[in-house]
Amino acid sequence: MRAPQLRLPILLRIGAVLLGLLLTLLLVLVFFPWNMLREPVNRYVSERTGRKFEITRRLDVDLGWRGATIKLDGVEFANPAWARDPYLVKAERAEFELRLWPLLSRRVVIPRIALVSPVLGLQMEEDGRRTWALGKNTADSGTAPVIGLLEVDNGSLDFLAGFRGVDLHADFSFDSAQGDMPLTYRIKGRYQRQALTAQGRTGNVLQIESAGAPPFPIEIDATAGRTRLKAQGTVAELSTLDGVDARFDLRGQNLGDLYPLLGIALPQTSPYALSGELRKQAKQWNAIGIKGKLGLSDIGGDMRFDQSAKLPYLSGQLRSSVMDMDDLGPLIGLPPTERSANAVDGVAPPPTITEVKRARRDPGRKVLPTATLDFERLRAMNADVKYTADRIRNVRELPLDQGAVQVKLKDGVLTLDPLKLGVAGGSLAGAIRIDGTRNPADIRAALDVRAMQLNRLIPKVETMRTSFGKLDGRVNLAGQGNSVASWMGSASGDVAALTGRGQFSNLLLEFMGLDGGEIIKFLLGGDRNVTLRCAALAFDVDKGTMHSRSVMMDTEDTVFNATGQADLSKETLDFVVRAQPKDMSILSLRTPLHIGGTLGSPSAGVEAGPLATRGALAVVLGAINPLLALAATVETGPGTDADCQEVMATAKRPASREAASGAAKAKKQ
Repeated sequence: MRAPQLRLPILLRIGAVLLGLLLTLLLVLVFFPWNMLREPVNRYVSERTGRKFEITRRLDVDLGWRGATIKLDGVEFANPAWARDPYLVKAERAEFELRLWPLLSRRVVIPRIALVSPVLGLQMEEDGRRTWALGKNTADSGTAPVIGLLEVDNGSLDFLAGFRGVDLHADFSFDSAQGDMPLTYRIKGRYQRQALTAQGRTGNVLQIESAGAPPFPIEIDATAGRTRLKAQGTVAELSTLDGVDARFDLRGQNLGDLYPLLGIALPQTSPYALSGELRKQAKQWNAIGIKGKLGLSDIGGDMRFDQSAKLPYLSGQLRSSVMDMDDLGPLIGLPPTERSANAVDGVAPPPTITEVKRARRDPGRKVLPTATLDFERLRAMNADVKYTADRIRNVRELPLDQGAVQVKLKDGVLTLDPLKLGVAGGSLAGAIRIDGTRNPADIRAALDVRAMQLNRLIPKVETMRTSFGKLDGRVNLAGQGNSVASWMGSASGDVAALTGRGQFSNLLLEFMGLDGGEIIKFLLGGDRNVTLRCAALAFDVDKGTMHSRSVMMDTEDTVFNATGQADLSKETLDFVVRAQPKDMSILSLRTPLHIGGTLGSPSAGVEAGPLATRGALAVVLGAINPLLALAATVETGPGTDADCQEVMATAKRPASREAASGAAKAKKQ
């Protein structure tokens, strides 16, 4: 019974001794002259990192249960010899919290760091080296510290990543009178090899890594190249921009310029101004409630950009209440028009007289776009975006009403499917496929034309108050090329357009037939419409050359037939139109009409041979009796009605093997 009574005093004495030692240790640590360790610390850190580290004035340490708060009065930490800037950090004062337990596994965790008047020099190389790695091997990412919160009271920062085209200098200034965002910054330099300037404000604490703290406020006004961004909101984590929740205003000359800046392969566009809300969680960006202008067109919708997969993925839905035709040009490689490029708040000046004259007097200008495909962008991401235009204006020669398209990009293959355009009261629908995994790209187009109103397709006829029937047709082309021009210059397939009964301007008809008497009669007595029985335009396309298969128009007055070809690689025309009248007329100079020139500047003229024969006959008869000269211009009207069913049947099917093969390939998609 006595043994337990003896053990109790012994345990109490041992406990008292241990408590005393602990208290003594705590007192020693609290009152320990830490500054005595300044030189040993300088030597130790310099030896471990392989570069000079120096606390220039004083060292102090506050210990806590989870770690230590280290206070440095004057600090200089050199960069590796390969770096441009001499110092990683040089500051008047520095204070940082250091977690002790992670040090056992050689991890440096700094939940908070505060710097007064620092000069920071950050640099990273393509081989993985970075100046903030604390080991002698600066390519070892495991030696880079994990920093939670950063406070900067005035100072500057230089960041260089030459292999990414980044070279930035930032100046910071702190003013507590600025409220929630007391830290002002200014940035200048180059980003993705483009000139960059930026300015803005943030909260006094920058959250580099997520540490459970609430997001901090930030605002920015940045210009990179031709792109300007204004944004204001909050960010949870600065290193990855996670937790972004901000309103943005983005303006520039071309959405395609965002590819080198953000890695988003957007199409070439007219100048734009967009606004909305930007959010980011993990690897997904969301642009919500987008509103703005692309040239003269309005646009709105939502977009998502997911970077979690090997290839980023862009998806969303966009809509335009009104889309201007001038803004379609850049999508296929044409430059923005003067109207679109100079649009201000969606209102553009009309074409200048100089612009119109220049377009008219340039016979050598090319029509088919020659801008080449950007294979890097085709392979940079995947996408699935739907776009709808409720109304299309400024249609000029092509009366588009509305349009819709779904753009899909999958592993370098771009498809526009379905593609549907409202044209002249009818529709143009189908699909286009561009295989960017090949060079030159394999391009296929399969489009169907349904119920287009001919009087809207030909504005000059519409002004004569005529009414036509409706046009049906198709375009099935397949070929290889890296631009619209090179593709069409090599494509094979089938192009056809057909129409049945309708009304046609007789005055226009007689002009086409060069019938002087009928023109005079209608000019004096008024125009009238005649019946169009049928018409067909059908071509076999063989490696870029369009051969006429069935080009015919049959009216109650005249039958027109055309033969010839169009060379799409050279953009030249060579057609002969022959008119066979069904009535008798005087003052007729009917002779084959030759259509030549180029797509950009077509020309028309009568064939000289038949016309010269009639002229010579008129001269001879006129020498006998001037009235007899009219006999040489009398047309007896040998034309007969065309077999419309046969014409339609011929137009419906390709005749050559190459055209049939190309058309079948285009339909496969």
